[in-house]
Amino acid sequence: MVNKEEFWSDVKNELSKTMQAISYEVWIEKLEPVCFMDNVFVLSTISATSKKTIENRYLDQIREIVNNLNSFITDVEIIIQDQEEEYLKKQSISLPEKGLIIDGVSPVKPEKRAPFLEKYTFDTFVQGKSNEYALAAAKTVAENPGGKYNPLFIYSGVGLGKTHLLHAIGNFLAKNSPKTKVVYANSEKIVNDLIGVIRGNSNEQTNLFRERYRSCDVLMIDDVQFLSGKEATQEAFFHIFNDLYQSNKQIILTSDRAPKDLPTLEERLRTRFSWGLSVDIQPPDMETRVAILKMKASHEKFMLSDEVAEFIAENATTNIRDMEGLLNKIIFFSSLTNRPINTRELAYDALQDFIDEKKDTLDAGDIVSTVCKYFKITTADIFSKKKTKNIVEPRMIAIYLITELLSMPLVSIGQMFGGRDHTTVIHARDKISEEIKTNTRIKIVVADLKNMLLNR
Repeated sequence: MVNKEEFWSDVKNELSKTMQAISYEVWIEKLEPVCFMDNVFVLSTISATSKKTIENRYLDQIREIVNNLNSFITDVEIIIQDQEEEYLKKQSISLPEKGLIIDGVSPVKPEKRAPFLEKYTFDTFVQGKSNEYALAAAKTVAENPGGKYNPLFIYSGVGLGKTHLLHAIGNFLAKNSPKTKVVYANSEKIVNDLIGVIRGNSNEQTNLFRERYRSCDVLMIDDVQFLSGKEATQEAFFHIFNDLYQSNKQIILTSDRAPKDLPTLEERLRTRFSWGLSVDIQPPDMETRVAILKMKASHEKFMLSDEVAEFIAENATTNIRDMEGLLNKIIFFSSLTNRPINTRELAYDALQDFIDEKKDTLDAGDIVSTVCKYFKITTADIFSKKKTKNIVEPRMIAIYLITELLSMPLVSIGQMFGGRDHTTVIHARDKISEEIKTNTRIKIVVADLKNMLLNR
């Protein structure tokens, strides 16, 4: 029996090793497995244009990998999402004579290999103050599994590097300790495996389930928070955890919250998750974000200027995946227009839709109140006629940000700031714009304020 989601995951893993990241993320990542039909693997994409591009550029490569992974699958067909229902009605029920049975819940079986992406290593993980403890703990565990930190519990918001560290540990072990048996799964897979056991209701499947999760040297579970509320799965995992822990086998877990903040998880599991070491990853600071962008651009052989790197980092402050997505948009825009994207203005053109979406949630009042809070002055001060430096500078920065982030007429901005003439608004805008280029302090202040406004 072939599970289409698991099989497609294996195919994507192989494709990611040979394709440029931007091509993979734009064309392959969005493909969805639909069904098997007469031993043809059917995938869907979002539009006819996308279908044509994939068929012309990547279909032969997909076919080759699919056939290498399962020789009974003879072809791959790309359809658009509107055709999915039609194809699902025609999908094969069973083709045992050809060696293939269509999608279903697979019986649990030992993994051929753990699906660690080669690009996720300790060398490609950019260290900063926000993640240095998590990185150090992950390296310690990789060098001595089952030793100092067991279990290791890593938690953070989405897209900050938890999964990268799991893959880095896996890749390190594969290279330096190839006999170490590693099992990597997300909590959803554990749930699905257990459902397969329950449906199959056979001793063989139950034994395979236990063998897979209890006979490993290192068990990695990604997004363990999704076990919350699933009593049968928690019960099964409780016993797996105990067996591994008592045998000094390494357990590594990730979550979006600390163990104590998972209230719908059984108390006995929360307690065990806290036995070893819990470390969090915070959103990266500006310097780390720029370093991450520089490294990713280097891997893509893309010349990323400091100016554009800082622009991207200013517009994505809390999620590394979002930030890398913006870089991919820049790279893609550059390849489409056949010109370098090396200034803030050109970067804005490439990311305008994203930035405009952020702007839609802002108004001038938000900007003024944020600036006042930052500089510890009142709105009465900023709108007044006062000309002391501690008031003039925040006022000019507020005007600059309004012109930069909102489509507001200059006359209206002048009226808002105590009935000032539009030429005064132009002067403030241009003055801060020039200061940003030469004055590091002003540059940092404006970047901080943009971060506060665009990532509320």
